Amino acid sequence: MLKGRLGLDAARIPQKSRNGLIYVERCRLSIDNGSLVIAFDDRGEELELPYQRLNAVLLGPGSSITHDAVRHCSGHGTCLAFVGSDGTRLYTAPPLFDRDSTLARQQATWWAGESTRIMVAKRMYAKRFGETPRATSLDSLRGMEAARIRHSYELIAAQAGIVWRGRRFDRSDPDGDDLPNQAINHVVTAVEACVAIAVQATGTLPPLGFLHEDSAKSWTLDICDLYRTSVTVPLAFRCVKRIDQGATDSLDRICRRAVSAHVRDTGFIDTIIDDIKEVLA
Repeated sequence: MLKGRLGLDAARIPQKSRNGLIYVERCRLSIDNGSLVIAFDDRGEELELPYQRLNAVLLGPGSSITHDAVRHCSGHGTCLAFVGSDGTRLYTAPPLFDRDSTLARQQATWWAGESTRIMVAKRMYAKRFGETPRATSLDSLRGMEAARIRHSYELIAAQAGIVWRGRRFDRSDPDGDDLPNQAINHVVTAVEACVAIAVQATGTLPPLGFLHEDSAKSWTLDICDLYRTSVTVPLAFRCVKRIDQGATDSLDRICRRAVSAHVRDTGFIDTIIDDIKEVLA
């Protein structure tokens, strides 16, 4: 058995006891007397960030960070994720600290064999939908998954009391989508940052996905999908409902705060780590 949290137990504050995510943009991050200081030059303001109590800092456009700040965050297990405007895309999340290679070697072994790759993909499907599919190929499994996802979106929208017209995402114009699709985009990015923390912490290999193939973060996308109908879409649709009910904050801010609260209240990072271990067992 793998001991501890593959390095997470060495962090000064356990991930499950932290306060989620924070998003910043158009600012400079540096270290001053051991504290992470965020400077907003356009407003002439500075504030100290208790980075040891955060799971991740999402760095948006116009932000910069010093070498010393990266070193401090890495030493405390605080993930730095570089994201697009309003957090609609996740570009990269660097490794956190030294990790055990056991899970990475197991992942590579399962990924390299056709039968074992399908086996792991079926495990992920069963974890999401509560039943083991009879599919004999990855393509057929992807088709079954897509059908279940479409139906799930409709059910979750009805439960949340919002209008759902289908999934659409124009990467060239992410703000041009309707509110439910925008909310999914925002929540997906924050959830992906959480998964990136768990993937890096377990030392597993982002390019080696079992259902996703082309992306250099295919494994991260695979794990993100485990939570699409249980976390991502329900949170997104509840945020849209808040806008419909007159919430004055921007949709992206409401979404990020919703994910941050979920991380804090449920120990979401620990859940992801446990799920990675289970899928690759």
